[in-house]
Amino acid sequence: VHGGGKQLTAIAERLGITQRIVNGRRVTDAETLEVAKMVFAGQINTDVISALRRAGAETVGLSGLDGNIIHAQRREIQKVLNQDTGKVETIDYGHVGDIVEINARLPRLLIDEGYVPVISSLGADEQGNVYNINADTIAAEIAAHLAAEKLILLTDVDGILRDKNDPSSRISRLNVEDAERLVRDKVVSAGMLPKIAAIAHLIRRGVRSAHIINGSRRNALLYEVFTDEGAGTMFTA
Repeated sequence: VHGGGKQLTAIAERLGITQRIVNGRRVTDAETLEVAKMVFAGQINTDVISALRRAGAETVGLSGLDGNIIHAQRREIQKVLNQDTGKVETIDYGHVGDIVEINARLPRLLIDEGYVPVISSLGADEQGNVYNINADTIAAEIAAHLAAEKLILLTDVDGILRDKNDPSSRISRLNVEDAERLVRDKVVSAGMLPKIAAIAHLIRRGVRSAHIINGSRRNALLYEVFTDEGAGTMFTA
């Protein structure tokens, strides 16, 4: 499952579309949604498939709309404590969806036949209204429905840092309670917030572990899985 927030922000701003992100979650107006459709289901999905093909994998590109994988509903207007301002704000997230149900039949069918499904982070409701949905949340939900052994989230930082300006402060292992404590203590913020929320929900549903690693670092996955010190942050119950 992939998102592409930085690419979406860059393209939207070049088009003069103002972007707002609250606690790591993007407010998606109608113009931003149209860009998200092009970037997520088009450009990024194709680029990921191309890279996997070079690596010898057989892939199928999808969005959450295909096969009704992601049934969503529009997120309700919420009162949110904005971590950046420290104030409670009323936020209308616009065309952002919350997952109602996952239909994992199509991904499971593809996996059983040896294909790698590449899913962009869009979903829809019963009326066909399209929503932008956090990719980490989708990945965690699909992992739970597939009874996955573990979930690995690739981002552009080396896991959870006690000091965001000090790469050597990386935390190698965390349990869910300690991770949520770091959120309450504002040690982690911004884009890490939805990741930790998704991981906590996932592990409490029985998936044994989850990892956040830097996908731009060569062999990071191998170091994380096969060495004691790892390359990112591992989460367990």
